[in-house]
Amino acid sequence: MLLGAVPPLLLVVLGGMLGSYTLLVAAAFFLGIAGTIFAVGIPFVSAWYEPGKRGFATGVFGAGMGGTALSAFLMPRLVAWWGYVPTHLSLAGLLMITAGVVWFFMRDSPAFTRSTTPVAPRLLGAARLGVTWKLGFLYAVVFGGFVSFSNYLPIYLRDVYDFDPTSAGARTAGFALAAVLARPVGGVLADRIGSKPVVVISLAAVAVLAWMVQLRPDTEITAGATFVAMAAALGLGAGGVFAWVGVLSPAGKVGAVSGIVSAAGGLGGYFPPLIMGATYNPEEQSYFIGLMLLTITALIALLFTLVAVGSRRKQPAAKIE
Repeated sequence: MLLGAVPPLLLVVLGGMLGSYTLLVAAAFFLGIAGTIFAVGIPFVSAWYEPGKRGFATGVFGAGMGGTALSAFLMPRLVAWWGYVPTHLSLAGLLMITAGVVWFFMRDSPAFTRSTTPVAPRLLGAARLGVTWKLGFLYAVVFGGFVSFSNYLPIYLRDVYDFDPTSAGARTAGFALAAVLARPVGGVLADRIGSKPVVVISLAAVAVLAWMVQLRPDTEITAGATFVAMAAALGLGAGGVFAWVGVLSPAGKVGAVSGIVSAAGGLGGYFPPLIMGATYNPEEQSYFIGLMLLTITALIALLFTLVAVGSRRKQPAAKIE
């Protein structure tokens, strides 16, 4: 968090003032270091709970992605109230305060055992596991879909529904909040009925709702309900997939597997906005191609889940390292 606080946000400020895309990319690199808290947090949280409650625990932890909702809602307003530079400096200060809270008040579970294996061999070992890439693909679809929609929805609402940035940001915050609330639900359901049914339901709903979005519902209530349902389906799937990580990962590799799966989710959020922008039809204000590709991707992931991913691993319960 300290690495993620001062350098990147100063770079964001300088990049915005100087118009330098290179500085913004450098800022993104340092923010990515801070973003690895997700890969750290999954095994950290899991260690405090028995296996039957880890889906709930990781779901609640994953609800921290609600920061996306807050940023979508607050950032345009904070910039308008305080200005561009003070807003970003305040974010740097918030990260530093949070780092202090972590240092002084958080502690590892008594079940935690320190690993003596070097990082690179552990990551390579996790990368050789089929389950890593299977769950990485599914997480790239559900969490990547959430990230991409959260980032691109303000543009979509501007192009299709003519919303101004503040109004679009408020509605995007509602979208993100729905996903945040659904994620712990996905974890709880995974504990009770298993992750596979949860992920199957999520992907089926995403496929149907993406098709409905491309129909461009013409009232705000109908369109809003469709987007909120889409967010809830994506959040449900994200909670289900990460509950699956603890079930399918071999003993002692939960952290390494969750790190790669988390990275896959971030990568999954990278490509859809590019595709949506590249396939946008400005004459008809249509994102038909991009949304149909999302529908097809969700259906492929659904079939993959049914055929290629087992419900449970055969190894003994994973040791938290």
